[in-house]
Amino acid sequence: METVPHKALGIIGKRKEKILLLRTERTSRITQPNEDKESGWDAWGAWSDCSRTCGGGASYSLRRCLNGRNCQGRNIRYKTCSNTDCPAESGDFRAQQCSAYNDVKYQGHFYEWIPVFDDSISPCALKCQALGRPLIVELAPKVLDGTRCNAKSLDMCISGICQG
Repeated sequence: METVPHKALGIIGKRKEKILLLRTERTSRITQPNEDKESGWDAWGAWSDCSRTCGGGASYSLRRCLNGRNCQGRNIRYKTCSNTDCPAESGDFRAQQCSAYNDVKYQGHFYEWIPVFDDSISPCALKCQALGRPLIVELAPKVLDGTRCNAKSLDMCISGICQG
C-alpha cells in the first residue's frame, strides 16, 4: 500500500490490504490497490453512460495524476457501446443534431437545417445547410460523441476527433 504525503485520518480494514483514509485541503480520497504507483496515475474511474442508446456510441473513463506529477499518457480512455442498429424511424444522428437548431434564429431568421456530410477538413464539426438555400453554417464546433465521421465509414467522432 502506498502512503501519500498527506495527513492520515486513520486506517480502516482488517485484511492484508488496509485502506488508508487521506485528506487534503481540497478533497478526500482512498488509495486503491490498483493505482499505478510507477507512473503516478490514480486508478481508472468507472465507465460513463453511453453517449447513445443505439447506432454506436462512446463511453469514457477518467483517471487523475497524483501529487502534481507529470504523468505520461492520457487521463481519458474511450470504448464503443450501444452498437445495435437504431430503428429506421429515428433517422440519422447528425440530422437530429442539425434539426435541434430549427427553433433557433440564425442572423434574424429561422431555418430548417439539414446535415452536411463528408467534410474532409473538419468531419466532427456540426455543419448544416439551410433547406432550399446555399447557406452552410457550422452550428457547433463538435458533433455529439458517437456521430459517424462520414456517411460511408464506421469511424466515429469522440470529443471532436474522428476515431477509427
